[in-house]
Amino acid sequence: MPEQTPLTMSFDPNTIEHLGVRMYSTLPPVIAELIANSYDADAQKVRVTLRDASGEKEIVIEDDGNGMSTSDVNDKFLRIGRDRRTEESTQTTPGGRLVIGKKGLGKLSFFGIAREIEISTRKAGKETAFLMKWADIKASDKTYTPTVLHVDRECEPVAHGTTITLRKIERESEFSSEDLANSLSKIFIIPDEGFLVDVVRNDEAPVTLDNQLKFLDIDTQFKWKVPSELSGDSGYTKKDQVKGLVIASEKPISPKTNMRGIVLYSRKKLVNVPEYFSDSTSSHFFSYLTGWLEVDFIDDLNEDVISTDRKSLKWDHPQMAELRQYLRSLIRVAEQDWRKHRSDARDKNLDDATGINVSDWLEKVPDDIRVKITPVIKAIVHDSELSEETTNQTIKLVHEIVPEYPRLHWRHLHPQIKAVSDQYYQDKNYYTAFFEGAKRYINAVREKSRTVVTDDANMMENVFNMDNPKLSVTNAYKKPDGNDFSTSTLSNIRNAHVRFSGGVVLGGRNIVAHEEVRDLKDSGLFSEEDCLDALSLLSHLYNRLDKSTLTP
Repeated sequence: MPEQTPLTMSFDPNTIEHLGVRMYSTLPPVIAELIANSYDADAQKVRVTLRDASGEKEIVIEDDGNGMSTSDVNDKFLRIGRDRRTEESTQTTPGGRLVIGKKGLGKLSFFGIAREIEISTRKAGKETAFLMKWADIKASDKTYTPTVLHVDRECEPVAHGTTITLRKIERESEFSSEDLANSLSKIFIIPDEGFLVDVVRNDEAPVTLDNQLKFLDIDTQFKWKVPSELSGDSGYTKKDQVKGLVIASEKPISPKTNMRGIVLYSRKKLVNVPEYFSDSTSSHFFSYLTGWLEVDFIDDLNEDVISTDRKSLKWDHPQMAELRQYLRSLIRVAEQDWRKHRSDARDKNLDDATGINVSDWLEKVPDDIRVKITPVIKAIVHDSELSEETTNQTIKLVHEIVPEYPRLHWRHLHPQIKAVSDQYYQDKNYYTAFFEGAKRYINAVREKSRTVVTDDANMMENVFNMDNPKLSVTNAYKKPDGNDFSTSTLSNIRNAHVRFSGGVVLGGRNIVAHEEVRDLKDSGLFSEEDCLDALSLLSHLYNRLDKSTLTP
C-alpha cells in the first residue's frame, strides 16, 4: 500500500466564512457550483442524488469527468482563489469547452449548507479520497489538513470522475428533485448534447435538466430568437454575439417566480439575475417579459466584470455600459413588437369570443362618434389589465350601447320599419329607405282596416277620418288616474294622425323621379338626418297603428 501523502489546504481564516458560508446559504447555488466544476472537468454526465429516506440528509454529486490526481487535489482543488484560466494559460478545457470557473472560490460553496464533505476522485486508474470538516477548518490557523481516506488507490481506468458527498446538512425543509432541478435550470444554459444532468431523490424517478424547465410556469404567448428575429441598436459592434430567447407570456408573470426580466449567461452559467434593462419599469410589458441571453464575450475582457456571487455585472464598466444600452434598445424593440402582436391577438380573440368584428363595427360608426368611442375600446381591450372574460363582456355592453349605425339604432324604430329600411340606410340610399318604410306602413293600414279604397291618399282619409274612422288610434289610452282624455285632445291627436299619414303617402308613394333620387342625398334636400326623422315619424305612426282598434 503506497504511503499516504498528506493533503493541505491553505487559506485566510475569514475567506471560507465570508465566501463559503455567507455567500452560499441555499441549496441551488451550492449544487450549481459543483455542477459547474463537473462541466469544467469535461463530464458527460452528472447525477445529483438527494437522500433523506432515513431522516439524515445527504447529497451526492457524481460525475464522469476527468477526475483529479493527488497532486491535482493539492495544487489545484485545495488552493483557494486559484485563477485557473491565467495559471493554465487557456480559456478551454481539454475537451474544448469554454471554462466557467475563474476565481477559484466555488469549491467553498458546499460549506454554506453542509458541515462535512467527502470527496472521492478517480484519474488514470488511481483514486484519492478525503474528508473535510467545517469545525476543524474553523479551528485551524491558515492551513488545514483534510482527513485522508486513501491516496492513489488502484481503480478501473475507465472509472474516471469525481464524487462529492455533503453530510450534516443544515436544512429543515424536505428535499424535492423537481424544485431543485427547476432552480438549477435557471442558473445554467444546458448544452443541446454532451452534458446530461439528472437530479434524483432517494429511489424516485430522476428529473433531467433542460432549458424548458426555466419556463415551466410560463404560459408563452410570443417569443423572439436573438439576434435572428430580434435585435436592438444596429450600431453596437457586438450585437451578433448577444444570443438567446426573449419571451412574452400570455398573462402577467408572478413576482414569486423570479422570472420577470431577462437573465444573462456567460459560458452557460448565470451572471446577471432577471432584469428589465429599462428605466420604464412601470410599463405593462415588464410584467410579461422573460427570457435569457448569452453574452460570452464578457468573459474575454481583461477586467473581471462578473460579481463574485454571479448575480450581477459591473455595469459601471464602459463596455458593460455599452452592453446595457444595447439591451435597453433590444427590449424597446421587443415591447413595440409585443404591443402590435398582442393587439392583433386580442382583437382576434375578441372577435371570436364576442362575435363582434371590432374594425368592421367602427367603420360603421359615424366619424364624430368613432373618434370618441375608439379610445374607450382601446383602453378596455389593449391598455387595461382586465381579464379576458371581463373584457369580452364589457365590449358586448359597449356594442349594445353604440352598435353599427348607432343613429339608426338610437331612433328605436318600429321593427317593421327597421326591417324594410335597414339595408337601404346602410347603403346610404336614404330616400329609398324612407320609401320602403312608407310602403310597409301603408300596406299595414290597408290590411288592419280591411278597407276597399284603392287610392292610398283617399284610403288614409277614409280609415282615420275625424267623423267616422275605421280605425281609432285613441281608444287604447286613458289618463293615469283612469279617466278619459278630453274630446278636444283626442280630436287633435286623431287629426294629427290622419294628416301625418296623408303626408307619408305624399312623400313616400308619390315617387320622386328616379334619376333624381341620388341627387336628393347629395344636394342635402333629403339627407341622412331627414331619413332618420322620416323613419321616426313612420315608427310613431306604426306604433299607434299597432294599438288602434276597429270601430263598430
